[in-house]
Formats: sequence, C-alpha cells, structure tokens
Amino acid sequence: MPSGGARTRSGPAPDPTALRRERDAGEWTELPGIGRLTEAPEWPLAGQSLRERELWARLWCMPQALMWERFGQELEVALYVRQLERFEQPRSAILLGTLVRQMADSLGLTTPGLRANRWKIMRDEADTAPTAQPDTPRRSSRNRLKVLQGGDSA
Repeated sequence: MPSGGARTRSGPAPDPTALRRERDAGEWTELPGIGRLTEAPEWPLAGQSLRERELWARLWCMPQALMWERFGQELEVALYVRQLERFEQPRSAILLGTLVRQMADSLGLTTPGLRANRWKIMRDEADTAPTAQPDTPRRSSRNRLKVLQGGDSA
C-alpha cells in the first residue's frame, strides 16, 4: 500500500472561508441546489438494466451533474451506476463497496467528495425563506424559574 499523499478523508477539511488562500488554494464552485434540469445524457455503456436506468436518471438531476457534464464524465458516472447496481445485489463482494464509495467520492456524491472537488451546493430561495415566528415572545430561562414560599421551585 502506498504511503503519504493526499487522500479524500485525510487531514483537515478545506475551509471555503479561510483567510489564508495560499494554504487553501483554489476557488470553490457553487452549484445551484435545484440541480441539473435537462434530460440525462445517453447511456454510454452496452446494455442497461432497469435499476441502472433509474439510478442514471436520478443522478443526472443532482447539482453535481452540472460539473460532470462540463467535464464530460458520462462514462465515469455510468461506471459508478453499474458498480452500485452490482453492489446492491445479495452476496456482493465487500471490496465492491469500497470501490463504490471511492467512486462516489470522486464524483462529489459524498461530503468528503464535495470538499475534495471544492464544490458547494447552494440552498434554493425556497429553502432560505424565514420561518414563522411564534405568537408569544420568548422568555429567558431565568424568567421561567420562580421561587415559591418554602424554597420550592417550579
């Protein structure tokens, strides 16, 4: 096994708000939370199962799909889908699970993968709407405590 070198889960996570840019070099790409709105590209591999078709369509609606399209990663996504479908089968090899996780990391489908690719998924406007305020004003915890005669508290 090789030693040293950068790995997806090694070291501190890059901080998009870091003041020292030379240490955390590179810009972060903001992806719209709404995702990719166009049809999924054509399946690039021979044959396609029903489960692969479902996964393929679902993945190409994700925000990360905008970057896959930009970099022409249709084949990589298809290989991930195929391996994921194989891993879902009963009695699949444990090592296949490791491969699927590594592929998910490289495609930015996991939190460490998003960090490694320097992608941030932005919230939609609907997600950032203010929540309704309660009708009664909040009281501090100190105001809620009352000392009763005889030392009992309520």
